[in-house]
Amino acid sequence: MSEESIRVLIAAGFFMLLLLLRLESERFGAAEYDEPGRRRSTWTRLSWYTIGLTLLAVIYLVHPQPHDVLLLLVGHRSEALVCGVALAMLGTLQMAAFAWFRYGGPRFPDARAYPGAALNAIGTAVIDEATFRGALLGTLVSIGLAHVVCILVATLAYVLATRLAAPGRNRFMLLPAFGLGLLGGWATLATGGIGAAIIGHAGTSFALFVFTGHAGQVAPAGLEPEEVERRRRPPEGWRDARRAALAGLGAEPRGLEAMGPSGHGDRAVPAAIRDIGAVLGASTPAAWVRSIVRGVTRRTPGRQDH
Repeated sequence: MSEESIRVLIAAGFFMLLLLLRLESERFGAAEYDEPGRRRSTWTRLSWYTIGLTLLAVIYLVHPQPHDVLLLLVGHRSEALVCGVALAMLGTLQMAAFAWFRYGGPRFPDARAYPGAALNAIGTAVIDEATFRGALLGTLVSIGLAHVVCILVATLAYVLATRLAAPGRNRFMLLPAFGLGLLGGWATLATGGIGAAIIGHAGTSFALFVFTGHAGQVAPAGLEPEEVERRRRPPEGWRDARRAALAGLGAEPRGLEAMGPSGHGDRAVPAAIRDIGAVLGASTPAAWVRSIVRGVTRRTPGRQDH
């Protein structure tokens, strides 16, 4: 076995590690489908990007032809920039249209979340495009498969790795994922590098965050925070007539304190009934014992000192 073949096998091993890292990205809080409710610490997220970039650097250094075979380069810069901006604009329009149809308008997130979202969009785009549109697509092309087949296989691998088709996911996200994979693969082969695919991927991911408030996986219908809160509130025009719940007690009716058991309120409770209630309220075993002790104490003659 030649040295070149050994280097290719070693690079393939690191590529498999890169795929495993992508499958476990949710544990690091760095996946597109990882939402704020499950976010990890900043250092945990940064560790995912660091490991991924390190594996890509090792593949680049070990493989004998990282440019010609794996396409791990920007490509023709002018063409890559034009294609990348076009892909980003197309993705932005698609996300804006989706936000309008899904929410009736954009759901702009808090300004403090923008830096983390930009890091997620750029870092994930670099690792994903180098993995699927670079190493995987370039390897498939190098073994002689048709370009259309190579692009389809790389796109399917990307969709499966990101788990966008898993149960509970919004099925709409499959459309931009497939579109990004197909157009990104075409742009990579057309420009000779992954620069255009990275720009388009990062722009689309960031646009999704800006218009929907999600990192890449939109919640299914009815599970958005405002939708859940809307179901908890009374219907429009209704007024909640309950007091706030007390510690250990449930909510009480408001303005109905004088209501009798029959439901006919605003009647004064007779004094005799109040007295009977007081007697019955004191009729507990502990109260009986205390009353008996007090009676015995009163009847016992006091002790005299001699």
